[in-house]
Amino acid sequence: MKALSHTPEVLKGIGRGVEREALRISAQGDLSSTPHPAQLGSALTNQWITTDFSESLLEFITPVSRSVPETLGQLHDIHRFTIQNLGDEKLWPMSMPCFFGTEDDIVLAQYGKSNLGRMKTLYREGLKHRYGSVMQIISGVHFNFSFPDSLWRHLFGNQGEEQQQASISDAYFALIRNYYRFGWMIPYLFGASPALCGSFVEKSGTSLKFEKTDHNTCYLPYATSLRLSDLGYTNSAQDEIKVGFNSLEQYIDGVKQAINTPSPEFARIGVKDASGQYRQLNTNALQIENELYAPIRAKRVAKSGEKPSEALSRGGVEYIEVRSLDVNPYSPVGIDSHQIYFLDLLMLWCLLTPSENMDESELDCWRDNWQKIVLEGRKPGLTLKIGCNGERLTQADWGKRVFAELRPLAELLDQANGTSCYQQTCDELETWFEHPEKTLSGRLLNDVIAKGCVNSVSHELSDSHVEFFKHSDSKGHFSNDTLMQEATDSLARQAALEDADNVSFDKYLADYFGYTS
Repeated sequence: MKALSHTPEVLKGIGRGVEREALRISAQGDLSSTPHPAQLGSALTNQWITTDFSESLLEFITPVSRSVPETLGQLHDIHRFTIQNLGDEKLWPMSMPCFFGTEDDIVLAQYGKSNLGRMKTLYREGLKHRYGSVMQIISGVHFNFSFPDSLWRHLFGNQGEEQQQASISDAYFALIRNYYRFGWMIPYLFGASPALCGSFVEKSGTSLKFEKTDHNTCYLPYATSLRLSDLGYTNSAQDEIKVGFNSLEQYIDGVKQAINTPSPEFARIGVKDASGQYRQLNTNALQIENELYAPIRAKRVAKSGEKPSEALSRGGVEYIEVRSLDVNPYSPVGIDSHQIYFLDLLMLWCLLTPSENMDESELDCWRDNWQKIVLEGRKPGLTLKIGCNGERLTQADWGKRVFAELRPLAELLDQANGTSCYQQTCDELETWFEHPEKTLSGRLLNDVIAKGCVNSVSHELSDSHVEFFKHSDSKGHFSNDTLMQEATDSLARQAALEDADNVSFDKYLADYFGYTS
């Protein structure tokens, strides 16, 4: 960190992108049963507005930006346009889903009749059979992050292109290991799913001992992010998948092994049913690489037709994807500036802090800390493992210890960007360790208990977000005309893909999975 004290300018130009998921709900508050709105274009080819698992689960994607206000402004404009084209529907403001009847109410996302579109829907069919649809409509926010080239040049000096890319990949995996060690701070501060509708709990089969309100809301009194628990998007079915983070090669080998390892459990589902209709892409531990649930991923922008691991093998790590953020229900766009500034700080600190290689037993140690935080993170005096040698600290003491090291970086980032935003973020968030009621989960649970029902709080927030966007102006990043044109163009791109198909779906799948053999 001292090496940066005289050259803070090398920190300027951090790259960020946000992917925010949100369920469409009816005016009555039920899960939407309508198809993806035509006014939003093609969910297959629209670069900014798509769907995730379900027709009702929207996903908003911003391009890479070097400015926090720009990233938030892009999200604002995309949300504003979407709200204006939903009719009477609204966006559910929580990570955990609203009330629904049965799994049949959850309609799989549809992407048209092209082979690519059919494969995307079939992948979701496989997820439904493997894990159930309920888990798949849990929403989150993914934060894509990259360091500027100026920082790499400062850290590594003059290296050849191949050597520098190897150094960058090693540095990102060092960051990832530290993320597992210290990333529990994200659900502590920003977890926003301490409570959920009783209908979800009834269908989950969970053994967690929930407290209940009089209006069928279930909660854990100190929980932060039930989305990250076994109840949510951390699934025990993948416990046997072992992917290491000590090098790019180890990571790619682990992923390839998972997508090539047959699963007896998934084999019982079958690839096709008795009538010959597909049920999943294959019977391996992972159908495709994206099925690997992880709180952080190493990424590179893939070329057309390229798989994620192929892109990483070709060019190394280009950026990382942080996947541990619940939707912030108090923000109309699901994330706020304090969260982004903190993530900038945490990612930089994880990069610069020494990061030894990590074996599976140490990784299990850190996973245990995460689970304690997501289930009882605000519990006074809760202790976490500092390492695998038995040393412990309370979450509050450890959090303050980390913030003491974040502050010098906040000063450097503020110097680089001509702001005071990073130091102000530290000033605010550090107090949340002494006052857990200030955390997003603390605020939300207080509101839920006061109202007696998580759905009542959600409806009030979704209504307020609709009103906000109805009366807000564009931030100037995406005009309505630009977004309408992208919707129109995306429909044309989908049609072109469908017209260009010249092989059967079976042949398409065989060719696609040829890279795993």
